[in-house]
Amino acid sequence: MKPKFIEQIVKKMLLAGTGLTILILIFIIFYVLKNGLAVIDLEFLLSSPKELGRTGGIFPCIIGTIILPLVAIVIATPLGVGTAIYLTEYTREGRWTRIIRFGTECLAGVPSIIFGLFGFVLFVVYLGFGWSILSGGLTLAFMILPTIIRTAEESIKSVPFSYREVSFSLGGTKWQTITKVVLPGALPGIVTGVILSIGKSVGETASVIFTAGSSLLIPTSLFDSSRTMAVHFYLLAREGISMENAYGTAAILIIIILLINSVAYWLMHRFMAKFL
Repeated sequence: MKPKFIEQIVKKMLLAGTGLTILILIFIIFYVLKNGLAVIDLEFLLSSPKELGRTGGIFPCIIGTIILPLVAIVIATPLGVGTAIYLTEYTREGRWTRIIRFGTECLAGVPSIIFGLFGFVLFVVYLGFGWSILSGGLTLAFMILPTIIRTAEESIKSVPFSYREVSFSLGGTKWQTITKVVLPGALPGIVTGVILSIGKSVGETASVIFTAGSSLLIPTSLFDSSRTMAVHFYLLAREGISMENAYGTAAILIIIILLINSVAYWLMHRFMAKFL
């Protein structure tokens, strides 16, 4: 067969695969929103669950969904960005950097249930934090750390080396160059990685249920147990408690994740374009 004919076939196959992926996404979103939007009102958003979630709202779950990723981001962002700076600015490519990158890639591939068991053994049992927001936040921080490291590293690499040379020629130190030149240029990409990590944390279930617990009370400290919307949806659906409330919770969760990813997409294309 002629190469051009093969190219056309491959192009059409790729287009079909892309279209199928988009259709599946649209179907999932439409199905969940169709069944869930009818349940959502102010009472559902601002009241606490009753009868294990069969009635009432999801306000404590919304609070838990906000606090847990926030704790994870506060812990993981300095570690992730610091690691990326070390790998790109303070080391040369060699065995040590390859080991670190291999470790982060392996960490990114670990199933979330393994993170949950690890967090349960280390934070809940060994360190005595119990089922709490702190235990869940630390576990989520380990989960999103590889994402922040990789996005921050690529963002720092995208800053032209000529910017560094100009800073050095003007008498700037290494640290001044990083903080005044490199990080401002890489900030949009770093922020995008952080936002995507928040989206991943919001939808996490397995690791959270083992570490943060599933209390339906509004948390008042980091050592209180809390239930996220993802865990709430899972328990309502698995136990058959209330599929209506489960769909309502899932609809809100999907809307939040879509908003987070939209913001990340906008930041990536709005701000990073001027550094390319």
